[in-house]
Amino acid sequence: MLTFLLWCILFVLCWPLALLALVAYPIVWLLLLPFRLLGIAVGAALDLLWAVVTLPARLLKAAG
Repeated sequence: MLTFLLWCILFVLCWPLALLALVAYPIVWLLLLPFRLLGIAVGAALDLLWAVVTLPARLLKAAG
């Protein structure tokens, strides 16, 4: 909602820039999508690595 209100204010103050932002937003989102997916994959790989490293300690803690 806040983003929409800011866009409305920008539209009143400078409508060509607001229309450019409206057109450019989906293009920028599509360009940044591979980096977002890469970040998700790297985060999952690091979580898996952390789980493998801490597994022996968790097993010892559960057994004792």
